Amino acid sequence: MADTTHGALAPTYHPLPVTIARAHGTHVWDTDGNEFLDFLSGYSALNFGHLHQGLVAAAMAQLRQVTLTSRAFDHDRLEEFAQRLVEVMGPLTTGGEDSLVVPMNTGAEAVETAIKAVRKWGYDVRGVPEDQAKIVIAGGNFHGRTTTLVGLSDDPVARDGFGPFAPGFVRVPFGDLQAVADAVDDTTVAVLMEPVQGEAGVVIPPDDFWPGLRALTAEKNIALVADEIQSGLGRTGTTLACELWGVQPDLVCLGKALGGGIVAVSAVVGKPEILGVLTPGTHGSTFGGNPLACAVGVAALDLLSTGQYQARAAASGKVLQERLDALVDQGLLTGARCVGLWAGVDVDPELGTGRELCEALLERGVLAKDTHASTIRLSPPLSIVQPELEMALDILEESLVALRDGGPGGGTGEEPDDDGSDGDSTTAPSADTSDIPDAEVTPPRKRRRSRLSPAAG
Repeated sequence: MADTTHGALAPTYHPLPVTIARAHGTHVWDTDGNEFLDFLSGYSALNFGHLHQGLVAAAMAQLRQVTLTSRAFDHDRLEEFAQRLVEVMGPLTTGGEDSLVVPMNTGAEAVETAIKAVRKWGYDVRGVPEDQAKIVIAGGNFHGRTTTLVGLSDDPVARDGFGPFAPGFVRVPFGDLQAVADAVDDTTVAVLMEPVQGEAGVVIPPDDFWPGLRALTAEKNIALVADEIQSGLGRTGTTLACELWGVQPDLVCLGKALGGGIVAVSAVVGKPEILGVLTPGTHGSTFGGNPLACAVGVAALDLLSTGQYQARAAASGKVLQERLDALVDQGLLTGARCVGLWAGVDVDPELGTGRELCEALLERGVLAKDTHASTIRLSPPLSIVQPELEMALDILEESLVALRDGGPGGGTGEEPDDDGSDGDSTTAPSADTSDIPDAEVTPPRKRRRSRLSPAAG
């Protein structure tokens, strides 16, 4: 494996010991030509797979026209992007066909935009006394890395050392409707939560939680804001995760897959009575809604509008859940939570940490990421086909057995079966099947890789 130490970079990440040089569909290749299945998908930014042909074509066409005007001037893709977002997402919010859009770049910017909007709405429309607006949030949340948003977190790694933090937030246990009700008062302007908590380990709330939030916030005239940056855009088998419970939020924060893994695109979509308080000069972004982002965003929304990615996530998710349940029954996992094509997997601490399992998976050709000690997340591109999914889950079982039998080094130390290929990085990638609902491809060939040491990475 290539050395991933970078002397000029601040040490803000602890990556697995692999350096990616090329990608296509569900596959990536490192600088040595080793092939892997991507089971992280850029934290759901790559729902459509790497280098989707339609998204790349949209980006290339726009690159030849204009890429940035700033919001000082309109451009010919901006209103098209906003209208397409309203067509696809508006009916899933209380804004309906009258929804408004605020385009931004990163997911954190989208959440910050929603916070600003609901506070100003609280003051201008609700009549909340100045500087007293309160927002209810959930423990275990992850909304981004700005100083405001890490202040919402109860994760000491994300939070400690970055205070003082912004006031005006009340944290309650995720999934506890009564705790939300107890936290609400006349100064509460919004409830802001992830429908499913991704960074926390794909934590799914009780079935009555989101319907209860909707009823409570509607009764109290409080904005319900859904952070769907990781959970949205097909990942859960529906366009938005809120659809799983038949809930329409007032505002929805979108990002990651909205840019198809090509450019950073985010947006807040929803109720015009709330977003309409953001008038000229009150909010903005130089790059938000830039022509390149709009072109890719429209293409991504066109892919979603067919419904095929949502259907594939739902169907593949059933396979994923069945296989993970079997690993729990075998005692190789202590728990597994699955919603659509997204799973949180809990490793028995006696077998190893989540990091050690990810290193064992890496050694065998699957890329995944740990979170919170003994939990890893599985979120392959929604374009994955069943042979690839089954192979990756076979590798997960093999890796867990290796941890059980031989510790982090992976058991006996035997190399994976070699099919005779030399690992040449010029090997053609598998076919792009992201446009074909029922396509089948040959599973990726195993390539010979050097063993990782227990201390690797």
